[in-house]
Amino acid sequence: MYAESLDNAVVDTTKEDTEPADADIMGLCQDVFSKMATYLTSELTATIEDYKLLKNMNKLTSLKYLEMKEIAVNISRNLKDINQTYKAFQPYLDQITLIQEQVAALEQAAYQLNVYSKKLEAKYKKLERR
Repeated sequence: MYAESLDNAVVDTTKEDTEPADADIMGLCQDVFSKMATYLTSELTATIEDYKLLKNMNKLTSLKYLEMKEIAVNISRNLKDINQTYKAFQPYLDQITLIQEQVAALEQAAYQLNVYSKKLEAKYKKLERR
């Protein structure tokens, strides 16, 4: 009987030593929840900052696209003006092309005339020697 009492006393003492007090459990739980709240707050803050960065990048990209659109509109307008000017000058360009072809034909005729006149001169000198 004494042995049973002794075993029960040992068991009871062991239980008391291994189980933390309720105050300790509450403190640990509060510490865990506090740290978890800090962690989640940090994660949410980082996510919010990421969204702000993306929002700013989208604004800047939108402004850049607006600038590029204005540039494209100006280029298109200038291209239309250049095409209209080219169409206005087209008859003159056609005349220049025609004149160029006629000048080339005249140059060819002058070259042939020069060759022919040299042949005639050579024949004349040959006849003169006789």
